Amino acid sequence: MQEDDVMTLNEENNEVVAKSAQPRRPRSGFLNILLLGIGLIVLLLIAFSGWIYISIFSGPGPMEMSDFHPFKSAEAKVRYLAFEDKMAKKWPIASEERTVQTSFGKTFMRISGPVDAPPLVLLPGGGCNSLIWSTNIKALSKEYRTYALDNIYDFGRSVYTRKMESGNDCAVWLDELFDTLSLGSSVRMIGYSYGGWVTSQYALHHPDRLTRIVLIAPAYTILPLTDEMIWSMVATLLPVRYFKQKAMYSVWKDLVELGKEGREIVDERVDYVQIAYSSFKFKMPVNPTVLSDSELQNIRVPLLYLVGANETMYSADSAIARLRKVAPIIETELISGTGHDLMFTHTEIVDQRMLKFLKN
Repeated sequence: MQEDDVMTLNEENNEVVAKSAQPRRPRSGFLNILLLGIGLIVLLLIAFSGWIYISIFSGPGPMEMSDFHPFKSAEAKVRYLAFEDKMAKKWPIASEERTVQTSFGKTFMRISGPVDAPPLVLLPGGGCNSLIWSTNIKALSKEYRTYALDNIYDFGRSVYTRKMESGNDCAVWLDELFDTLSLGSSVRMIGYSYGGWVTSQYALHHPDRLTRIVLIAPAYTILPLTDEMIWSMVATLLPVRYFKQKAMYSVWKDLVELGKEGREIVDERVDYVQIAYSSFKFKMPVNPTVLSDSELQNIRVPLLYLVGANETMYSADSAIARLRKVAPIIETELISGTGHDLMFTHTEIVDQRMLKFLKN
């Protein structure tokens, strides 16, 4: 190596050493604050996710049997039943409370009306219990022996012991129930929201046992839910009352707008859902489906479809248009000035329309 090359190499090494010896510039205050903020946000998200997981999935598994099943704990059972007992004081007529055994577990019901009157079975919406019929039960029980059920795979006093996975399972459960109650082959049914879909499943599987059925704003069944409604329902799983209130105020918007009395009904239902979600073990319900054209056409039981013009789950006009096109034999009724809360905002109109149809 020549002397000039050695000198050049030494100079480059000296420059590297000199640069490495220079003190590093400290991070700016803004960068430090930014990194700290990001770290705090990550920690909060982790903590929030853990809180949600514990709130929803904590406790025994959905099929783990105990003295307090299907609740998360004995304390949760006491808390929920106390709240429901308070709600039940508003039930407007004398009723017999009965629990009936099936292969899926014990089904709780409130039985009202004349003993020798034709049977009328009432199915509640999702996340509801038999008390959802409080505003209608008096009128319906004048001419019928009404059986207001707590869905065995939902909130309420029914106790499931077997998983439900399909519409056929729902039909089997109801058929066993009707056998035990000796309801015969002239049963009338009314289903609200999710209960409307369950009613449609029974009509498809056991039409020979039914005389007439009414579907009140059935979930899915005719049309799928809007994306906005689906996300709103998913948000109710969060252990925060705000999301449940937001969903209920949207679904029962017309009832809220009636004033103080309407808001009190909705707020009580929000409180109920909040307590129920925190008390019951989490389980996936049977997913409702939209009936195909052939399924709608194969419903051989006289059927009345009731829906409010302001329905928020799907377009009421589109639902009626589909039924008139593919299954014109199904009777439809559009009630103006109301939506998914039609049983509460237009109680007398709804009751009269149902009773007229059921009697024919």
